[in-house]
Amino acid sequence: MTYANPEYFWLYLLFLPLIGWYVWKQHTMNATLQISSLSGFEGMRKSYKYYLRHLPFLLRMMALGVIIFVLARPQSTSNWSNTTTEGIDIVMSIDLSGSMQAQDLKPNRLDAAINVATEFVAGRHNDKMGLVVFAGESFTQCPLTTDQSVLINLFKAIPQIELEDGTAIGMGLATAIARIKDSEAKSKVIILLTDGENNAGEITPETAAEMAKTFGIRVYTIGVGTNGSAPFPVQTAFGTRYQQVPVKIDEPLLKKIAADTGGEYFRATNNEALTAIYAKIDELEKTKIEKREYSKKTEEYWRYAVLALMLLMAEVLLRNTVLRTIP
Repeated sequence: MTYANPEYFWLYLLFLPLIGWYVWKQHTMNATLQISSLSGFEGMRKSYKYYLRHLPFLLRMMALGVIIFVLARPQSTSNWSNTTTEGIDIVMSIDLSGSMQAQDLKPNRLDAAINVATEFVAGRHNDKMGLVVFAGESFTQCPLTTDQSVLINLFKAIPQIELEDGTAIGMGLATAIARIKDSEAKSKVIILLTDGENNAGEITPETAAEMAKTFGIRVYTIGVGTNGSAPFPVQTAFGTRYQQVPVKIDEPLLKKIAADTGGEYFRATNNEALTAIYAKIDELEKTKIEKREYSKKTEEYWRYAVLALMLLMAEVLLRNTVLRTIP
């Protein structure tokens, strides 16, 4: 059972003041004919009318309740649907090197990347997603899963991961490929985010890109960092100090990886740009859903309308005949 106008159910709140008013009225009623003593009526049995004196009010409230139900328009629904979803598997590979602590993005590059990626994951309800982190080495933080809550919790745990420092872009990409290459999904995607140049790892980025192309995996690359230099926290004997560090992103390499695999390269110089990049990727990689649906709704209110009319007629009939009160 569904309802076309469920907002009318709020009218049931009117029952509270109506019942309160009726009870108050019963306690304030005074007899029209007053006598000095009721002793002459002691021992007399109460008429059935005494026990039924509240029946008209009860019938009126029942009729009002049914009328509200009618206004909500109850409907019975018969439907069937056949939905086919073409899933998209996505592995996110995120740079965890020390330079990701630079604060040209707020609060820093790593936290900004985690926050935006978490929102991206939360909006992908029909896809399997995984997570790889890399620095001087790479590590699978989460294999492909449809459990968004688990993946989001593992994103939040990224800052606690300790890896050998460096930027092994090739290793980060290769590990992501290993996690997605055997997927049966129609579309396989890797999102690789880094803020530096490849300077570590046993697999070159070019080799990893060729692997991705072989397995039909699209790679979207994201370069994170402002233009010029960025403030980087340095621990000293006097506490944390900030020094300007040059931003070095190997954009030609990231563009080539994206172009060779059918993906796209993006540059994020601030939080807003990073958010816009993920929004664009989300739009480019929408899950395809084909759905055939048949639905037939039948109005059911008329039978309740007849019931409400019968209750009102019974209330009027009783109030003006056997349960009639004379002022």
